[in-house]
Amino acid sequence: MSGKELWEAFIMENNFVECHYETWAFGVEADLLAHLVATGEKTATASAYPLYELENEPLPAIGAYSVILDSKDNAVCIIQTKKVTIVPFYEVSAEHAYKEGEGDKSLDFWREVHEKFFTECLNEAGLKFTPAMKVVCEEFAVVYKQ
Repeated sequence: MSGKELWEAFIMENNFVECHYETWAFGVEADLLAHLVATGEKTATASAYPLYELENEPLPAIGAYSVILDSKDNAVCIIQTKKVTIVPFYEVSAEHAYKEGEGDKSLDFWREVHEKFFTECLNEAGLKFTPAMKVVCEEFAVVYKQ
């Protein structure tokens, strides 16, 4: 099912008036992360703030909807953003790391994986990772799945 089809089913089932939504997949391990979201194991994500600035993209907004896709662009579920905070990388909390639902859910695991990921993404954009880099921490809830 496409993202558009899942969104249309969601708005019909919930008697929603058409509203804006994003459609996206997690860049690395899209299938695993989409599965963790759909099962409720993953209720948060983090992204590099400098990339929002560089690409002049708006930050995630509380109340915003997103259709989460797998690696083959199949719609997995719809989430709604519940909380957005911006903190330096070194201040991301153990609670946030746990909510990301990855690996052993520890802050050490989160830091190791995300430092590597952010370093690669920033290098591709001609930027450099530092522990003081701002991170966009987003919490969400699944509001619909097939």
